[in-house]
Amino acid sequence: MKPVALPFILAAFMVAPAFAQSAAEKSGVNSLIGVAPKTEDFVMEAATSDMFEIESSKLAVERSDAPTKSFAEQMITDHQKTTDALKALVASGNVKAALPSAMTSSQEKELNTLKGLQGVDFTKKYHSDQEDAHKQAVDLFKRYGNEGDNPALKAWAANTRPALEQHLQMAKDLNE
Repeated sequence: MKPVALPFILAAFMVAPAFAQSAAEKSGVNSLIGVAPKTEDFVMEAATSDMFEIESSKLAVERSDAPTKSFAEQMITDHQKTTDALKALVASGNVKAALPSAMTSSQEKELNTLKGLQGVDFTKKYHSDQEDAHKQAVDLFKRYGNEGDNPALKAWAANTRPALEQHLQMAKDLNE
């Protein structure tokens, strides 16, 4: 083995656990076994979830029926508040994590699908997306609120979860 390769291999083994933890969160394994995400993963998922909620709800305000518009307006307002609160936690230095600047590629794909729909097709897809997104958010905030490793973020997650549970119920009601 060449001497140059050894440091590279050692570095790969040292970095691998960090990727494995993120991969477990991304793949849903942590959710299945009820493990709290790492702080960085929680911040990324909470922030990108808010981005998706806000952007998809802006479309719903333009394209849907009155009950859906009302729900969407509340989602925009509430998720902007959680975005602002998360940004404040990170800016204060109480939470050591980088805020993402964009949604995940899968969220972008979902948003682009919504952008291509109109009328009843749009409304059905938006309702379904909202229920799915809020199920995931409730699970994420529950796991971090119960077992997270950052006290300030853990308290915020626990305090935010009831509103997300209410959103989930509202989304389920829209789907009926």
